[in-house]
Amino acid sequence: MAEDSKIPKGRIRRSAKLGSIVGMQGARYAGTKATNVARSEDEARERLEQRHVETAMKMVGALGQMKGAAMKLGQFASFIDTEFLPPEYAEIYQEQLAKLRTDAPAMPWEKVVKVLEEEYDGEPLSELFSEFETEAFAAASIGQVHRAELLDGRAVAVKIQYPGIAEALDADLRNAGTIVRLARALAPGLDAKEIAKELRERVMEELDYEYEAQNQRTFSRAYRDHPFIYVPEVVTRLSRRRVLVTELVEGIGFEQVKELPDEERSRFGEIVFRGSFGSIYHLQHFNADPHPGNYVLLADGRVAFLDFGMTKRLDAEQIELEQRAIDAASRRDPDALREALHELGFVKNPSKFDAERLMDHVMAVGGWYMEDRDVELTPERVMKVIESTSDPRSEYYDLMRRENLPADELMGRRMETGVLAVLAQLRACRNWHRISREWIYGEPPATALGELEWTYFTERGERRAPGLAGRA
Repeated sequence: MAEDSKIPKGRIRRSAKLGSIVGMQGARYAGTKATNVARSEDEARERLEQRHVETAMKMVGALGQMKGAAMKLGQFASFIDTEFLPPEYAEIYQEQLAKLRTDAPAMPWEKVVKVLEEEYDGEPLSELFSEFETEAFAAASIGQVHRAELLDGRAVAVKIQYPGIAEALDADLRNAGTIVRLARALAPGLDAKEIAKELRERVMEELDYEYEAQNQRTFSRAYRDHPFIYVPEVVTRLSRRRVLVTELVEGIGFEQVKELPDEERSRFGEIVFRGSFGSIYHLQHFNADPHPGNYVLLADGRVAFLDFGMTKRLDAEQIELEQRAIDAASRRDPDALREALHELGFVKNPSKFDAERLMDHVMAVGGWYMEDRDVELTPERVMKVIESTSDPRSEYYDLMRRENLPADELMGRRMETGVLAVLAQLRACRNWHRISREWIYGEPPATALGELEWTYFTERGERRAPGLAGRA
């Protein structure tokens, strides 16, 4: 077995692999900086840029080979602009890390075919598929995707789980314990045990493709014949725990969408927003893993939503509590907001929080969909949100140390930040608040897409909103 086709499985090996690259490149970077003192300005800039390119490429190589949660980190970083990078070199890292979304290193066919043989109990592929491409057309964090054709002629996508990925993910989750402990040090109110449990449950669910198939069937049924959202159907007969077969969709990927005119990008962004946030209210179920590789623009203008391995279900009570918090923030009622966040579990001791500053903090994080105006989302806005939730240099750091993140809210906040990052890469512009009022208060549609969507759900007998209708 070639060394570069193996997935490092042990926690120490996986930590050491990435750590050694970062450490080695950091030392080289420092050496380059020191040497540059004796070089001309142009020569120094060229050498430093070369070092950044080399570092970015090595990071991508390490994360791609490691797969699992480590690779997911790289995928997420690829569409969030990181302020700790020198601005003039940020694009270098963005370009290289973006490959983890669209061009991640695939495993050799002779490795993944063994998974197919095991899952199909040795039944020949020729008796299940009329054609099967041995070269993957997409590779992600825990599996890669191959094109195939069924015996009846239907084109399908076959996602095959990497052999050894379960052990690798287990190692990553044990590494995640270190991250949770760090977060607990920054925010003493954090229930580290519950957060770790929630992380493990959600991530380990991703390893069970039968569970993912069940999720995808739920979303596919809910959005069947929807005017602008499409979820590919699952071929249940051929799907297994480590193999997922779905209808193949063809269209324009995210990088091409980013090159479209302003209004077309904003329309795409609105569809992502409606599909991601709207499913909370329409289905009480949402996809917790938004990133650009999960969306494809179809020729008819619909957007296909892919990958339902990490989802979260909410009960009606939790949804109404969240509606109450958004309602209080939108009305700029600090006392009501503080009480709503207390009931949600974000604020344990309300009397110790200045309600006005808490309101400012919430608006810094979620104001983009709580401000009643058109908002063009930008990478700078994303970084401001990240700073306001995690950076010790933030003006809200004293609040962060006393706020809590309930385990039940972890996936929701991940989804919210991920969607914001996607929309910011598109520089999508809408009155996001007016759209959200359709779900919070059951108000009339705010856009042409809203008109289409509510006609669709009304015809299916769905009521307007599960909580605050009539309270605005």
